[in-house]
Amino acid sequence: MSTPGIGADQRGGRKGGGSSATFRKIGDGAVNVAVKEPGRFFALCLDTGRAMFQWPFQWREFIQQAWFIVSVTVVPTMLVAIPFGGVLSLQVGGLIRQLGAQSYTGATAVVAIVREASPLVTSLLVAGAAGSAMCADIGSRKIREEIDAMEVLGINPLHRLVVPRMLACAFVALFLNGLVSVVGLVGGYFFNVMLQDGTPGAYLASFNAIAQLPDLLQAEFKAFVFGITAGLVAAYKGLNAKGGPKGVGDAVNQTVVITFMLLFLENFLISTLYFQFVPSKGM
Repeated sequence: MSTPGIGADQRGGRKGGGSSATFRKIGDGAVNVAVKEPGRFFALCLDTGRAMFQWPFQWREFIQQAWFIVSVTVVPTMLVAIPFGGVLSLQVGGLIRQLGAQSYTGATAVVAIVREASPLVTSLLVAGAAGSAMCADIGSRKIREEIDAMEVLGINPLHRLVVPRMLACAFVALFLNGLVSVVGLVGGYFFNVMLQDGTPGAYLASFNAIAQLPDLLQAEFKAFVFGITAGLVAAYKGLNAKGGPKGVGDAVNQTVVITFMLLFLENFLISTLYFQFVPSKGM
């Protein structure tokens, strides 16, 4: 016959132990996300930087990955850039018209598209289309133990797989940024002239009223940095994929989310430094 007091104490002990285990698990997860994961990612960045200078460079892998990124991003990038430039022109054109400075619509469109919109559109497409595919490829190699086999054979996976993919992302992002700028400006011209009764000559003549060459250079720098970030995050999540196909799917989702967060943070930091060191062009 059991004693009620002892049973209650045991049940209370089990409840207390379950609560403490739950809090311990939450604390371990928070430490892992806040400290361990960034530390591992930083270590991967350093190892990849060292692997970039190993010889020979994997030119064939680089070209294949660059062509793959171009094939999956060019058309979506153009389709996104057209309405992006149109929306900016419509919004800015309406505001400029209220202020009585409609002749500067082209200048404001150039600044908005070239300086901010084109790097972000480029990075989102590279991260969403190319980064997810790269993560899935490397993650599938990881769960099939191909990465472990390469390490056993003395082949550095970072040098063989990560470096060509990362540089391909950065290289293609430079050209995609220029493509987005051109397509966005053409779309803005169409919307401004056709829908807002703007003057074609004024739109084109005001291009260099506010914009300047450093605006394009910092946009290209942003695109390059965003491409490097997308490639590194995709490689990190792919190399740490666990749990079979489900783990690869989770890694792909995490890659897209983390890359987007880092891109917006990097965009803010680069823009802040640019405005601090490069003076704006006077009209």
